Amino acid sequence: MYGKAIISLAFVILLLITFSLLIGTVDIRSYFFPSPDGAHNFPCKPTGTQSSPSAPLKVYMYDLPRRFNIGMMERKKGSGDDTPVRTAEELPRWPVNAGVRRQHSVEYWLMASLLGSGGEGEEREAVRVLDPEIAEAFFVPFFSSLSFNTHGRNMTDPETEKDRQLQVDLIGFLRKSKYWQRSGGRDHVIPMTHPNAFRFLRQLVNASILIVADFGRYPKSLSTLSKDVVSPYVHNVDSFKDDDLLDPFESRKTLLFFRGNTVRKDKGKVRAKLEKILAGYDDIRYERSSPTAEAIQAVSSEVMEVAKIDSTQGMRSSKFCLHPAGDTPSSCRLFDAIVSHCVPVVVSDLIELPYEDEIDYSQFSIFFSINEAIQPDYLVNQLRQFPRDRWIKMWRQLKKISHHFEFHYPPVKEDAVNMLWRQVKHKLPGVQLEVHRNHRLKVPDWWQQRR
Repeated sequence: MYGKAIISLAFVILLLITFSLLIGTVDIRSYFFPSPDGAHNFPCKPTGTQSSPSAPLKVYMYDLPRRFNIGMMERKKGSGDDTPVRTAEELPRWPVNAGVRRQHSVEYWLMASLLGSGGEGEEREAVRVLDPEIAEAFFVPFFSSLSFNTHGRNMTDPETEKDRQLQVDLIGFLRKSKYWQRSGGRDHVIPMTHPNAFRFLRQLVNASILIVADFGRYPKSLSTLSKDVVSPYVHNVDSFKDDDLLDPFESRKTLLFFRGNTVRKDKGKVRAKLEKILAGYDDIRYERSSPTAEAIQAVSSEVMEVAKIDSTQGMRSSKFCLHPAGDTPSSCRLFDAIVSHCVPVVVSDLIELPYEDEIDYSQFSIFFSINEAIQPDYLVNQLRQFPRDRWIKMWRQLKKISHHFEFHYPPVKEDAVNMLWRQVKHKLPGVQLEVHRNHRLKVPDWWQQRR
């Protein structure tokens, strides 16, 4: 009886396999005769207008008059030329004595990367195309951070009107572009790494891919992690190029280093609390420093050079470098620590980090909540008990990844410029989804209404 049942079951299975082979739902060749490259013969994915993952992103850059970008760098020269910059030869070098403006200069490096042709065999994440019809993204070369720093930082300053007018003129320019109209600006890339950049008319570019340092001053209706790109600040200290000591742990005598402004708003109030908690320790340096008018306007290069040397030496001689929240969750200090190979200690609950889909910051950084950090002795005890071998592992990882936070012209493989363009490329599938849905919707987007 059981023998007949087994024979019947085997017959049914054989019949099903034969039927599946006949109608093509099972491809037995993929299991017994693999393809030459070792991959199974899965169905091909449909292709769209975007390039392959390994191909450079095709970017069209608008020809904006100079007053929107490098004209702000040249204004002391008294040049009245307002013609767009079209070649790398026309682009001035970023000034060495730019003061704190340097940390917000991401907009400059992105523009420069598109102007340069690049060397033979150079691996680039983005290339400029002169035909907008074949572009996958559109770059808007408005130096919104430099405009804020140049045209009156105080809202009551009459110079501020120049910043506002530039934004008004830019919006007028973009609205005339059929490529802006076609996507509603969704495939346009606009850098605004200063927290107050583009402050007057931000809401009019809220659909675009914004390059931001963090989301501290952006409502969710304007900027989100799903559509925008988090950028590192351009570091202010010199990079540690010859950090090859046999025993880096023992050579760094300072346990914890911080140098910066301790008077901050919102979450940044933790800085003043930490100043009190960390006082009195011989191996902790918590130094109060705030930008002067000379530093902000880069009038005194000597002031900035002394400050940079102090911070550079302090970080290079410390095991850990503190990064507490400021007026916004992020600051240049974190990236200064990374290029100094000083293990960052991050105390910022709302921070978002660059390239976090590619980099695991927990491999070279330590994170504390604000509530943890302000407990007396808690942070210090955790750092004193930190295993030497684990610290050395983090130090080595810092040396391995610090090139991702360097800005170069021309860009080099996997530097900050190329990493940012790769992040833009990662956002484009979501952009295409939004554009295509918008083309066919006949009613208001219900997903927007549910937010």
